[in-house]
Amino acid sequence: MPKVGMEEIRKTQLIEATIAMIHEEGFTNASISKISKRAGLSSGIVAHYFDDKSGLLTATLQYLMRKLGEETKKQLEHANTPIERLLAVVNSNFSDEQFKPGVVDVWLAFWALVPTSEKLGRLHKINERRMQSNFQHALKPLLPEQMVASTATGLAAMVEGLWIRCALTEGGVTPKEAITIMESYISSQILAHQK
Repeated sequence: MPKVGMEEIRKTQLIEATIAMIHEEGFTNASISKISKRAGLSSGIVAHYFDDKSGLLTATLQYLMRKLGEETKKQLEHANTPIERLLAVVNSNFSDEQFKPGVVDVWLAFWALVPTSEKLGRLHKINERRMQSNFQHALKPLLPEQMVASTATGLAAMVEGLWIRCALTEGGVTPKEAITIMESYISSQILAHQK
């Protein structure tokens, strides 16, 4: 009989091994056998918990989304003003955790696969809606009602665009510079339209 909590431990081992293998070998070459070997588990365990590689990638993305959500929540707990709440969302997306090499590789693989995977497309929409919702909540006291949704969408798009530039451009935009760009945009554009 398996020990209580062993399933979650094994799933986490496999997810962390997936992140490491995608970083080392790329998504295509990160096979189930290599991932399970790295985790010190059998390939059959992957099939048992996740069905296949697609299921394992989906679980890995859900894991990263949960981590991002936890970081955002932690940042928001220390935010006292609407501007601080906006910047909390920005800061969580450009945190050190989000720019660990393996994490970057998984997010990039995810975005590359979204157009061809209905499951991953749903996850992408959930992630986008969560960020937009956090932005909308912070923007409500700052902007006329008719501007809140579109401004939140624009901020989320800027965050994603800057994140990709940070991830893909070696020697280009750093996460710290991306935060500065977002701060400047929020100050110049959003505060100009305050109620």
